[in-house]
Amino acid sequence: MNVHAQSVSSAQPIFPPHTVLAADRHHASPRPTAVWPGLVLTAAIAGGGFALHALPGLALFSPMILSIIAGIIFHNAIGTPSRAKAGVAFSLRRILRFAIILLGLQLTAQEAINVGASGIAVIALTLVATFLFTTWLGRVIGVDRKLTELIAAGTSICGASAVIATNTVVQARDEDVAYAIACVTVFGSIAMFVYPMLPALFDLNARAFGLWSGASIHEIAQVVAAACQDGKQAGEFATIAKLSRVMMLAPTVIVLGLMAARQASRHGHTHSHAKPPLPWFVLGFVALAIVNSAVTIPSEARDVIVPATTFLLSMALAAMGLETDISKLKAMGIRPFLLGLSAFVFIAGFSLMLVKMTT
Repeated sequence: MNVHAQSVSSAQPIFPPHTVLAADRHHASPRPTAVWPGLVLTAAIAGGGFALHALPGLALFSPMILSIIAGIIFHNAIGTPSRAKAGVAFSLRRILRFAIILLGLQLTAQEAINVGASGIAVIALTLVATFLFTTWLGRVIGVDRKLTELIAAGTSICGASAVIATNTVVQARDEDVAYAIACVTVFGSIAMFVYPMLPALFDLNARAFGLWSGASIHEIAQVVAAACQDGKQAGEFATIAKLSRVMMLAPTVIVLGLMAARQASRHGHTHSHAKPPLPWFVLGFVALAIVNSAVTIPSEARDVIVPATTFLLSMALAAMGLETDISKLKAMGIRPFLLGLSAFVFIAGFSLMLVKMTT
């Protein structure tokens, strides 16, 4: 999910022992003075992501995606300074979770109501079916379970934001997270250009095309870009459908957390340092969504909150890029890519079938 309109997820357990994980095990946080170099670096890269987003031709890519790409390039071409490590870890842990909480202010129950019962059913069934299909196929073709779950979450829910949010309970490596984000970015971008060519072919009216786009395209920005080419009505309905899909991020993370806890218990790791089934930030996410449903937030405040949330998530993804080694991405081979492609084809086809059946 791009949280532009959007939209993610965390990181403490995905770092090597010398960074976040070690700090968490000792229940310690980096000294305030130690985090500033890394915070300045991730903020600068996020600012660069916003600047690139403003350039012609790059506006279709969210600042989050551009920030992680810039972070990866910086790390592999120049190298992440050792004194920035603590701030980079802080961005991936504290700032990331705070930004996910703020995402709740971009969702309301009314938006879900506007989609209608049949629309919600299409979105929910597509999400569940895509996640199950992707995890099944990942096992069949031999893709690592954690990477499979990240690709499944990013494809079925909301792109990069779902990937990094899901990683709070999956606890995959940084390279797995970066690979999953790359998959949803590539295939979501393909959908952004291909979908507008298909309404006439599949005999989809504006509402049906909007629902299909919102139920199956990965990032919010990609959804808006694709659906708006079929008119304002399609664009508006696609956005509402996509935001309704984003609402399902919290229960998905909770379910994955419970599954992770059960698996740890089954293997005798009940006293391990694995994350609890319900990360605290999920409660904050839900709470702010409830607040946003009950109280009208002034447009002036919203005009600040939305870009601020995107900037904080961009900082977190810049930090992710600063921890990503391209050589490790290459070592994963072609199978994860094929998994992402298959998940993309499945979600597009399955959701289209449901849309045609209900509209």
